[in-house]
Amino acid sequence: MDWRPAASLELIRARASLLRQLRHFFAARDILEVETPLLCGAGVTDPVIEPLVVERGSLVRQARYLQTSPEYAMKRLLARDGLAIYQLARAFRDGEAGVRHNPEFTLLEWYRPGLDHHELMAEVAELVRHCLGERPLRKFSYRQLFREYLQVDAFAASPDELESLVRAHIDVGAMAGDRDLWLDLLMSHVIEPRLAQPGMVFVYDYPASQAALARVVEVDGVAVGQRFELYVDGMELANGYFELLDAGEQRRRFERDNARRREHGQPERPLDEKLLAALEHGLPPCSGVALGVDRLLMLATGVGDIRKVLAFDWHRA
Repeated sequence: MDWRPAASLELIRARASLLRQLRHFFAARDILEVETPLLCGAGVTDPVIEPLVVERGSLVRQARYLQTSPEYAMKRLLARDGLAIYQLARAFRDGEAGVRHNPEFTLLEWYRPGLDHHELMAEVAELVRHCLGERPLRKFSYRQLFREYLQVDAFAASPDELESLVRAHIDVGAMAGDRDLWLDLLMSHVIEPRLAQPGMVFVYDYPASQAALARVVEVDGVAVGQRFELYVDGMELANGYFELLDAGEQRRRFERDNARRREHGQPERPLDEKLLAALEHGLPPCSGVALGVDRLLMLATGVGDIRKVLAFDWHRA
């Protein structure tokens, strides 16, 4: 049994230096650092994200969920105080462990009242350059990417057309799926590899069905979710939203998530009633983003395996 840390002392020092850089970036902008609980009364409903669950014990009378993101609690702070805030938080997801994923990881999440998602993208780019140095920047709408790389309108194509396109590029066997599955496969297996060039690439305005906690508006005749993702040197690094403010619509989305969970044989998750109450009270117009700190450290140090930038990865913990 190997008891030793995986990360070298040099990389442990590089992490400490990166954390100082991040805090300096936010202090210079008067953005308040906050802390929220790791162990929460409700987990995310999103069918593609599974939380780690702490079962009942002598003090824990009901199951609790290790946070997959500090988003819900930070929005409760926003609803009361309306301040720009950030957090360097441990997050947990029950999923893959490998060269780019670890079930326990560090997220940088921040919220900017008064900014839309394009304005927040500009600040995210500033932060990346602050930590990594100058990088070229490109921006594409989701629709534009599909038109450019696959010559298809992702918003107008039928599910059958998208499935045929998937099968022309990827061996998926007898897999069955819906529109979003085919879009996700085309994005992850066909388009994302073509973004693996030096620099930053922002992708924005996703299909409304993938809006998650973002607003939905009409752009060029189609409904889009006002969210974005950032790729740096081909690595997915951040995910942001122009935040949804409507408590009723957020409840409906959570309920649709649970309906999909039932369809797929996944356990339903309790709705976060405290978040919904905060939205009902009123969230200031704002945008928010979550950025993977471990992946940022990989980019800063040129390390290609996330396990080498963690003192103790999942198998050594």
